[in-house]
Order: sequence, then structure tokens, then C-alpha cells
Amino acid sequence: MREIVTIQVGEFANYIGSHYWNFQDELLGLAEEPQGDPVYKSSSLNMDVLYRSGETSQGILTYCPRLLSIGYKGTLGSLSSSGSLNPRISQPDTLEIVTWPGNVTRYTAEPREKNIFLQSLCEEGTANLTSNVADQGSSHPQRKITDKERIECLENGVQYWTDFSKVQFHPRSLYELHGSWIDVEKFDNYGIGEEILSAGFQSEEMNERLRFFIEECDHIQGIQFIVDDSGGFSAIAAGFLEDIADEYSNTPVLLYSARSPASYKLGKSPKESVSRALHDAVSFSRLSSCCKLMVPVGLPSLSRSKFSSTLFVEDQKLFHSSAIYAASIHSISIPFRMESHGVNAESLYISGAMDVGGMVQMLAGQARQNMITILDSALPAHFLNDANNQSTILRSLCSLTPEIEENNDDLHSIESLIVHGAFSGGRRASISEVEKFIHTEYQNELPRPKLYHLTAASCPLPIPLPFPSIFNNRVGRLGELSTTRLIGAERRGSLEVESIPMAARLRSSSAVKPIIETRLGSLRRYGLQRGGFGVELLRSWGFGKEEVEDMGEALGKMMMLLDPNACGASSDFDSD
Repeated sequence: MREIVTIQVGEFANYIGSHYWNFQDELLGLAEEPQGDPVYKSSSLNMDVLYRSGETSQGILTYCPRLLSIGYKGTLGSLSSSGSLNPRISQPDTLEIVTWPGNVTRYTAEPREKNIFLQSLCEEGTANLTSNVADQGSSHPQRKITDKERIECLENGVQYWTDFSKVQFHPRSLYELHGSWIDVEKFDNYGIGEEILSAGFQSEEMNERLRFFIEECDHIQGIQFIVDDSGGFSAIAAGFLEDIADEYSNTPVLLYSARSPASYKLGKSPKESVSRALHDAVSFSRLSSCCKLMVPVGLPSLSRSKFSSTLFVEDQKLFHSSAIYAASIHSISIPFRMESHGVNAESLYISGAMDVGGMVQMLAGQARQNMITILDSALPAHFLNDANNQSTILRSLCSLTPEIEENNDDLHSIESLIVHGAFSGGRRASISEVEKFIHTEYQNELPRPKLYHLTAASCPLPIPLPFPSIFNNRVGRLGELSTTRLIGAERRGSLEVESIPMAARLRSSSAVKPIIETRLGSLRRYGLQRGGFGVELLRSWGFGKEEVEDMGEALGKMMMLLDPNACGASSDFDSD
């Protein structure tokens, strides 16, 4: 068994993670349904790669994500930081403390009530334990919550990532940063994250929790790391990644640096704009130096992107935008957990298994050593050989990575493509059909990538009830795309769409040059002007001239690897 540990750092990362784990929970449930679709029962996806088995103090068996989630204090909503398996831990009575002779004032916050969706989950759990469910806190029987009410609650009332989570968490999984209950608007730069991380023993606490999950692994294959890098959490993640690199040097880290549409805002003043630009440069430089493969994700707007042809995404809702990234990350993780029962089983349900280290080596370990990778996705993917849709799967893929060159003809690009749940002519396509179709597509592509790897699986992406109603009325019950609008609601969700075929791709390409160029330019322009605001700001974040030059040189080397003709990429830092 080759396990994966998942780490989520920051608000948007936890929103993405909440959807991601809901997909896994749905797969587990569908595999156990007696009359369910056989494709879920024989998916050949080993969920033990992502989950751990355990037991509560009451002797109840548990199956929880191998996860460490890090966030602001006070952003778990109605969920306790000790997880959903244990009761809330009672706090000591401060009035009994005798070491302080002065007066003691107690401030107590009422626990946040569960929303309608979470209440319905509790009802279902109680109903599974006993057939006589009594409402002990009321004189009248409890009314059953309808699916429509649950969906309306989620569409209009999600405030925390836990508000739509179906998953039970281990007591060591949820970590709230001490001292980070400040105004979220002010937690918007690298320096603030450094301040919080340096105060107290929080690094040690996070490392201890991670050590717990890693040490119980038989043979860890890698770490899947998602960070909201739009503010102070990028510094917290960078510090954590440095510790991981020191202690687990042979464990590859696949890093997704994520941003929500709401994080793209113009500075209200010139100084704020400089601060924003320097944050982006420092965050990118520090995070990329601490992992094996980095995937920047987060478009300024999904509603105005190519995804708008099949999706209705409200950019201001983290609940909406995070679902798209979670679905794509789920697809990318499929080859990491494929079981192998021999040639016959692989040919029926899966092909193209690969572990985290293998994918990192393929994408970042070639001659060019490019470790900044693009994430593309098709949600839902087109059917194979569908006369109604002229677009091929490869050409229907849209980038979720911002600031890249469109139509970049890179003859040295390397790609890892995952296609799962594909349909052909109204039926689920066989693995051999998918392989033949995709290989033919690649042969007809101009220019062709230098190297590509295909992973195919029969299991589609299930759409659990917490998934937002973001499909338009061209998307059918099984994710089929119609050329005409279907009868029914304009926005479709889990009640109308059961599952969808998916395609996702990680692409190592020189198309990422604008990302690096922009951040390199910011360091040159603002980070080295003697007496300038940028120099003082970086110094307040803990970066002197030498550290800024080192970051600039590292970004310059990235540019040189992608474009040897980019002369002077690091010369400004060598000579200044």
C-alpha cells in the first residue's frame, strides 16, 4: 500500500478540500449500495490510499481522511476542532485559576448552530442507528428536511467550508492557528503570515500532527498539498513545506497554489498595489522552492471563462468556484490510487496507474526541469465519437491556471492526461476505446507534446448533494452534453445530474513564462530600489537584500530553463 497524506492550508484551500472529500465520501457510499451502479463497485480505486482506519475511545470503527487542515481560528463553523468523531472538549473553568490574583472576566461564544444541510445529515445518521427517532428537545415530531430545502440552504447560506462537508474528521485533522482571528481583510500579505508562524510553537504543533499521519503509513508515496496563497497563509505553507523538506526529503510534494476569484482585487492605493505585487512574487518564489511540482490554479473569473459554456458559476461564492478546482484535483489523483489485479482487471476498469513520485518525475524531471505545471480540465468531458459535439476531448480542455500564454506551441511540452467515466455513443466507453480514441487525438494534434501519459478509468465523477447547482441545462443526467437546452431548471445540480465524465491534464509547458516574468519583474521593480517603499516592506517581512536577490536569481533560472534566449533574466540581481 502506498498512502497519500493531504494538507490544506487556508480558507479557499479548505473549501476546495471540502468538495474533494465529499467526492470521496460519495464514491464510498455508492460502492456499498446493493442496487447501485456496478461501475462504482468495481472501480479498482483503492480508497485506503487517501483514508485511514481507526477506532474511537468507545470502540467504534472509523474511516477518516488522512488529512491535516489548517485555517483561521473561528472558521470551523459548527464543527469542533477536535473533529466530528469526538464530543466537544470542555474548557477548564478559568475562575478556579489561583495563579492570577486579579479579577477574571469570562467571554463565552455560543456554539454555531448547524445549518439545515448538516441537520439533515445528523438525522440520517440517527435514523441508521435506530428506527424510532424521537425529537427529545421538542413536544412535536421532527419534520423531515427535503432535498430542495437542503439545496436552497447551501446555495444561499454557506459561510464556512464545514457548512457543506459530509465527512467525519480525525481529532488530529483540524488545526486552528492561534492568534489568526484577526480581520480577514488584513490577513492579506506574506509578512502577516510570517508574524503568526513565528509566535509560539505553532510550527511544532503542525509538524507533530503531520508526523502522526505519516508514521502510521506503510509506505507513503507523497503529499498532496493545497494552499490558499492569496494572503498570509502562503507564508505559513512555505514554512511548513520547509520543515517537510527537511524531515521527509524523499517524499515528493505535489503543491496546488490556489486563489479564489474574490482574491483578485486592485489595490486601493499605490502602496497597496506594490504590496500586492511583492506578495505574489515572494509567495511564488518561496512556495516553488519548497516542493517538487507546483500547480498554480485560480482564474480571476470562472463565469467569464470558457467553462461558462456548460457551467453557471457565481464568482463571489467560494462554494461555487472551489467545486471546479476540487473536481479537477480529484481527477488528477485517480492514477495515484489505482489497484492492480493483473492485466485483465486493468484492461476492464483502469489503465495508466502512476504514483505521485512518477508523475512528478515525468513532468518536472525531464531535461528542462520545469516544475511549474498547468492544470487543464473539461467538466464535463465530451463523449467519444459523439456526432453532436465536434470538439475533441483534448481541444475541449480549458486551463484553470491563470496568466499563461494561450496557443503556446511548445514542442518540448510534457502532459499527463486523465480521462474517467467517458461515454461513447450513449454507453460507457471501455478502457480500450478511450485509449484508442485519445492516442488518435494526440496523433492528429499539431504540435504534438514531446511526451504524454494517459490514465483511463471507467468510474465517472459522482455529483453528491452538497455539490452546487452550477450545471446549465445543456448537461444531462449522466453528464452528456446536448446541442439544445434540456427541459427543466436552468441551473442543474445533484438532483438533476448524477455523475459526469471528466478529463483533466497536468501540462509542463513554456506557456507558464508570463507567471514567472510578472513576479520576477515585481522583484526587480520594487524590491531593489534603494529607499523605496518596496524595499522597506520586504525588510518588514524579514527579507533583506541578499534574500531578495536569491529569490530573483531563482526566478531568473526558471526563465532561462524555459527560454534560453531570455538573456539577462537574472543579471539585474547578479550585478546590483
